[in-house]
Amino acid sequence: MLLSPYALVGVNKEEQNIAIDLTKKQIEDSPTLDTDKPVSQQFEEDYYGYYAFPTYWSGPGMWGSYPYLARDREKWDKSTRAAKAWDHHLRSTRNVTGYHIQASDGEIGHVGDFLIDDKTWAIRYLVVDTKNWWPGKKVLVSPQWIERVSWRDSKVFVNLSREVIKQAPEYKEDFLLTRDYETGLHRHYDRQGYWLDEPLSEEHVVVGSRR
Repeated sequence: MLLSPYALVGVNKEEQNIAIDLTKKQIEDSPTLDTDKPVSQQFEEDYYGYYAFPTYWSGPGMWGSYPYLARDREKWDKSTRAAKAWDHHLRSTRNVTGYHIQASDGEIGHVGDFLIDDKTWAIRYLVVDTKNWWPGKKVLVSPQWIERVSWRDSKVFVNLSREVIKQAPEYKEDFLLTRDYETGLHRHYDRQGYWLDEPLSEEHVVVGSRR
């Protein structure tokens, strides 16, 4: 079974559980998915229609018509659903973990994990583990800098040089990412911060995916 972030009510970090706004019956009767297949948009249309969730592809925001997850169901505008323009597929982060990172001038590590914004549930960074290339470290790369993903070759292509990635600020798993750290990271890559394109919001926390 799949659960959309629309169903999430909150995360209890102390008890390590997630509260959701669905009944067991709703989840049991929801559309099923073959676990060995990627998620198609046809499945998503059935899924979002079953729960009456707004579709994330129906507007300019990260969550369709909204920049952040809309919690008020009465405000969901289902009339803005866009017509399907392509047959895209979603992959689990578990499947992509381990993919090699292909820089503009050669390979430079592999995907070790993902960091997710607990406010928007956007994947903010890929954790790149470079230890297979030299006595390296873990660094972060934004998914916005990905050119393409080769499912056949298990590679993620980024428009960055190996040296730039190698010299990026180190990331450690016990880090709590701050805006100062992110600002320095984007300055190193000479890229604009994602937060400049989003409306002001409450302070966010970026957490490991835990897959």
